[in-house]
Amino acid sequence: MTDQPTHAPLAPARRAHILTSLSREGIVRVSQLIDELGVTPVTVRRDLAQLEDEGLLVRVHGGAVAPAGGNGLAPDTVSVDQEDRTTEASDSIAVLVPSLNYYWPTVVRGMEREARRRGYRVMLRGASYELQDERPVLERLVRSEGVKGLIVAPNTDTAHAQDVIQWLAGAGVPSVLTERDAFLLPDRAPVESVTSDHALGAVLAARHLADLGHRKVGLVLSRDSPTSRKIAAGWEAVCDELGLTPTQHFEHLLPDRSSSDFSDAVNASLDRAMKSGTTALLVHPDAEAMAFVDLALARGISVPGDLSVIAYDDEVAELFTPALTAVSPPRMDVGAAAVDLLIRRIAEPDRPVHRVLLNPTLHVRESTAPPR
Repeated sequence: MTDQPTHAPLAPARRAHILTSLSREGIVRVSQLIDELGVTPVTVRRDLAQLEDEGLLVRVHGGAVAPAGGNGLAPDTVSVDQEDRTTEASDSIAVLVPSLNYYWPTVVRGMEREARRRGYRVMLRGASYELQDERPVLERLVRSEGVKGLIVAPNTDTAHAQDVIQWLAGAGVPSVLTERDAFLLPDRAPVESVTSDHALGAVLAARHLADLGHRKVGLVLSRDSPTSRKIAAGWEAVCDELGLTPTQHFEHLLPDRSSSDFSDAVNASLDRAMKSGTTALLVHPDAEAMAFVDLALARGISVPGDLSVIAYDDEVAELFTPALTAVSPPRMDVGAAAVDLLIRRIAEPDRPVHRVLLNPTLHVRESTAPPR
């Protein structure tokens, strides 16, 4: 028999979980949700029906999918995964991002809006975080008729990462990185880019907790990624600024949320927090933060009474119960700024390299409070 949580989440938490899974995977299955939520099939189907009534998903046999356009992309954005007919697109911007689900749809929507305003069309391609070498995909995009430039979020953690950056420099069309930093060899010249200041996001979260009176705080990251590393760097700096010593905060890297040991890892982090007297956590991203709150409540740990929790990304944090205080990167503005930077580069090929850094914001909600 499948082990199920001793404390089934309430309807708002279940529906937030469903939307998060849908955003990340593009599809949810009833059988999967039954195991993850520890509820009956009737409860899952009732939740799916309610979300369908609200226009947030479309039920299919055995589960649900996102509605048309429900991945957050504008209807006239071209996906070259689905459509190779590029002869219509004069003055196009080709975009390669590592996911068409979580986080990136809002960035792409910002690109599409700004491109349309400036008379360009977006040609979108989704890769994956597992793709080792994006050059074949990029070569195909550059060969597409009418492509004037590239916006790329390459995988910077592969053996081919630097090869991709060097290829972009010699591709014959200008390019801009989004939510990535890189440099060119041999002189290590920075590459043109638009990024969120994720280090500042961690600083905003820690200062909010300190202002509430928390002195023992923890950072929990879901994966070793460019975003996670920037969050960790900002966190370390602000802990020093606030006078927190290594014994007064901790960092923990979680396994993938789909792995069998994810719940055990979350429980281990909660054990460590409770034993160390930690009263607040910053958790990246939203889904992991919601998992922390669910398991904390199942164990009788009050949120925010015993433990304040801040989510990082703010994709669905507000939908949870309690609504999660969250750091919100300026995803839409990142996309728009990347298009603006690329168009300026197209118009002025000799202008200095620009690196644009945009500030995130902190949205204070119900999951943070002064420690008891």
